Amino acid sequence: MAQTEVKPNKQEAVAEEVVDVKNMDSRQKAAIVVVSLGADRASQIYKYLSEQDIEDLTYEVAKMGKTTNAQVEGALDEFYKLCLTHKMMTDGGLDYARDVLEKAFGESTARSLLEKVSKTLQSRPFNFFMKGDPKALLSLLQHERPQVIALIMSYMDPEQAARVLEQLPESKRIPTVEGMAKMDRVSPEAIAVVEEEMKRKFATIITSEDNMNLGGVDFVADMMNHVDRSNEKRIFDELDKTNPDLSQSIKDKMFVFENILDMDDRSVQRFVRDCDTKDIVYALKTASDEMKQLFFSNMSKRMAETVQGDLEITTNVRLKDVEEAQQRIVGIIRRLEDAGEVIINKGGEDENIIV
Repeated sequence: MAQTEVKPNKQEAVAEEVVDVKNMDSRQKAAIVVVSLGADRASQIYKYLSEQDIEDLTYEVAKMGKTTNAQVEGALDEFYKLCLTHKMMTDGGLDYARDVLEKAFGESTARSLLEKVSKTLQSRPFNFFMKGDPKALLSLLQHERPQVIALIMSYMDPEQAARVLEQLPESKRIPTVEGMAKMDRVSPEAIAVVEEEMKRKFATIITSEDNMNLGGVDFVADMMNHVDRSNEKRIFDELDKTNPDLSQSIKDKMFVFENILDMDDRSVQRFVRDCDTKDIVYALKTASDEMKQLFFSNMSKRMAETVQGDLEITTNVRLKDVEEAQQRIVGIIRRLEDAGEVIINKGGEDENIIV
């Protein structure tokens, strides 16, 4: 009697794949990911690794033998889930990440992913500084070079960085802001040098992490949104003298077109008077219904009818033209705010005037 081949069912295949992946260590998984990406993409990753990591990873790739489909799929799947988890935790927070991951992958897998990524996030450089009160941090940072302060502040959340910036000596504020704005990627070697200096001075054990996106104009703009108005004005007055282009770039990022929704009616009425009707038409082409209604309700009836009519007949508008029109309107709002004619709602503590 001929024997029939018994093929594993779907559940058995999945179980075999899980075991296959669990038998690999992190270096083996990393090697599989690198090989799967191909030489071109892998070379891009190598640029951001330390010499030791490159040596270890290259050795692992070189000695890698045959791999099963289960191993490749398992390693890539884990890599994707870890990247997704890291992004959700940094962008939306722990609770948001847990909710999404549990719905997508189940409670057990979500817990495992969150534990792995949490350990990575907790090992960020200068984690000691993250938890400190701004006034306490100031006593540690105020005597450091602006470049060092900029690097450390780039690891803080924007609100904490704003509190530290407010208390820095005026002579160091502008160089620190410029340092953060110009910062992009920092090598592990450069971070290690600063860490050694901090360890020696403060006897603090701080661990490093591979290259991360740090600072930049977006970070500075977000930070400045939490600085009180009086300090904001002083900083920009000085920055306007020393680096006007950077000053304008930060201002442009601080208030975007969508923020108009947070303005009061009187302020909207005021800036609309100074806007070119064509700019309003172009700016509203991609705007939400809520934004359009805010504009229409703060115009004269005749102007609202004109803009509504032009919106219907204006077609084939380039996105670039829409964005430029929105930016011109934002520029008008910023100018009027400087003159005290409109109010922009933002973070930070304002000076109250009692009448």
